[in-house]
Amino acid sequence: MIIENLLAGFGNILTPFNLLLFAVAITLGMLSGAIPGMNGTMTVVLMIPITYVLEPAAGIMMLSVIYVGAVYAGSISAILFKVPGAPEAIMTTLDGYPMNQQGKLREAISTAVFASAFGGIVGTLILTFFSPMLAEFAIQLSDPEFFAVILLGLALVSTIGAGNVTKATMMMSLGLFLGVFGFDPLTGMTRFTFGSNYLASGINFIPVILGVFAFSEVLKQIQSGGSLIGTGDDSNLDNTTSGSIFPPLGYFKRFSRILSVNSVLGTLIGVLPGAGATTGALFGYTFGQRLVPKRVREKFGTGVPEGVAAPETANNAACSGAFVPLLTLGIPGSATTAVILAAFILHGIRPGPSLISTQGPLVYTIFAALLMANVAILLMNKPIVRMFLQVRHIPRELLLTLIMVFTVVGAFATRNIVVDIWTMMIFGIAGYYLEKYNYSVAPMVIGLVLGPLAEPSLRRSLTKASGDWMVFLNRPISAVLIILAILTFIIPLIMDSTQFGDRIRDRLGLAGVEQ
Repeated sequence: MIIENLLAGFGNILTPFNLLLFAVAITLGMLSGAIPGMNGTMTVVLMIPITYVLEPAAGIMMLSVIYVGAVYAGSISAILFKVPGAPEAIMTTLDGYPMNQQGKLREAISTAVFASAFGGIVGTLILTFFSPMLAEFAIQLSDPEFFAVILLGLALVSTIGAGNVTKATMMMSLGLFLGVFGFDPLTGMTRFTFGSNYLASGINFIPVILGVFAFSEVLKQIQSGGSLIGTGDDSNLDNTTSGSIFPPLGYFKRFSRILSVNSVLGTLIGVLPGAGATTGALFGYTFGQRLVPKRVREKFGTGVPEGVAAPETANNAACSGAFVPLLTLGIPGSATTAVILAAFILHGIRPGPSLISTQGPLVYTIFAALLMANVAILLMNKPIVRMFLQVRHIPRELLLTLIMVFTVVGAFATRNIVVDIWTMMIFGIAGYYLEKYNYSVAPMVIGLVLGPLAEPSLRRSLTKASGDWMVFLNRPISAVLIILAILTFIIPLIMDSTQFGDRIRDRLGLAGVEQ
């Protein structure tokens, strides 16, 4: 039945009008993901009015395809300019941009295309065949489990800090602090606003991301006089890396463990309501470090293809996984699926446990569209890589100017507030000096993104348990995750090769243990 329904879904898409709509949607999605500040969520919001005049299946299919295209394309500007086109691509900048600087732009983009498509295809297949089972798994999870997942993610952040766990933890803590500005999520009271109306709405992470990655990199390029796009010669790469329609078979062998583990991991992260593809990318990157040989693991963050493949596989799988709670429970799995949920409601359809049985053609059309979108990304490997390689021919001054224009417009367009532009600039200057003194800005951004997700779950859990912290250890899943989080945080800290790490080892009698 599933195969038959899926084939019927493909049949719905392959009508002339719906096929044209599909092509327009994936193009819009990729453009919105590649342009800094113009993310998939914003594009889906802008396109909702158009769905009024479309059939529900066609309209929701279009929004879903935009989401898939945007999640992938965020890696393009992350690799080219160190500007994540979408929050999901934050982790891709850590190795994608260094690969570009080393003259491996072609390989970096091709790896991102392949990993994104593979993760998305596997995630969609899991979504198609196991949605009811995954929904039962998700519905058993409550606030303690969700907080434990985010806590594990925050612990994993300490492993991505330029080889210095102490500095990474400091930056992550700063990000968590920035995330508490504004309204209290439970009481509605303001905090740390200092009488400012701007701070009452919190510090938006989009201007921060654009500042610490894009604006700081422009300042760095102006100061150093270097080239934004790497000038190394990668012509000795096998032509199949970007020359054929299909990716080289060697990718399956080289990234086999990352592809297999992160596809499933990303889907499971996406199933968690509210987690989204950004959380999937974080888990994918840090788990990817543990799936590769030590000689490769030590190079993460310096420009290795595995560092691109790991987050791109996971975030696109999480994109598919986010549809599980949306379709089966009526709970959005990410910010974008929350907007898609609004589209369902506008068409008089309420997602829930009975959706697949009552709206089978609609659901399987969405499944087929997600599969086709990821296959399209895979088949577009050749033109995508060739097109973006042309960026090398743009004069440096013009390129820096264009990046600044997109950065300013992206910061302003998020909320149409001029102060967001100043926020972007302040964090850009701060990011420039932080990286100058070897403080990685990625942990700070991840802390700012994950902190507001973790706090409501923590507070609600303690409220329900009358303040008893044992609520996190009395539930088996949350207990295991919290123990893993503690070990994940403490072990790298003990092995940190700094004076702080030395003092901890001395106190514990582990002076002979080194990183």
